[in-house]
Amino acid sequence: MINSQEIKIGTCIRMDGGIWKCVDFQHRKPGKGNTVMNTKLKNVADGRVLERTFQIGFKLDDVRVEHRPYQYLYEDPTGYIFMNQETFEQIPISKDMITGWEYMKEGDVVDVQTDTSDGTILSAEMPVKTNLKITHSEPGVKGNTATNATKPATLETGAEIRVPLFINEGETITVDTRDGSYVGRVSEK
Repeated sequence: MINSQEIKIGTCIRMDGGIWKCVDFQHRKPGKGNTVMNTKLKNVADGRVLERTFQIGFKLDDVRVEHRPYQYLYEDPTGYIFMNQETFEQIPISKDMITGWEYMKEGDVVDVQTDTSDGTILSAEMPVKTNLKITHSEPGVKGNTATNATKPATLETGAEIRVPLFINEGETITVDTRDGSYVGRVSEK
C-alpha cells in the first residue's frame, strides 16, 4: 500500500479491478479544506484515461513494477515477438502496448515493464531517440534551406516523418520516438 501523495508519473496502482499507470499528477491546496492530489491515470489493459482526485493520506494498492530489456525479433499474427535479454525467453506483445512502435526495427532493445506479482506485461517503451535510415525522400533544392521548410520522408520502418529540405534519401537520421520528430543527422564515420 502507498499513500496518495507518493504517486508520481509512472507509478502503477491497482484500482477498480484493473492496473492504472499515472501519466500526470498535481498537488492542490484549495482555499478551504485539505490538500488533494489530482491524478490522470491510464488503464494499462485498454488505454482508457481518467482523472481521479484523492485526499492526501488516502491508501492505494500499489503494483510492483519491474523494468527489463527485451530485444525486438520479428512480427507475426500474435503480435510483436520480443526476447528477454537475460533469460532468452520469447514473448508476444501487442502494438498498442508499445510506445513508439512505428520507429521500431529488428534488433532494437525496448524497456518492458511487468507486474512482479503475476508477470503481466504493463507496457513497452522504445528508447527516446533512435537512428533510422531514410528509404524515400524527394531531393532537396539547393538554396531552399534558409527557412525552416520541411518535406516528407519515409523511414526504413515504413513510418513517414517531416525532415528539413537538406536531408536526402539514404541518409541516417535520429528520430524522437515519442512524437516522431526529426532530431538530427547521424554523421558517417
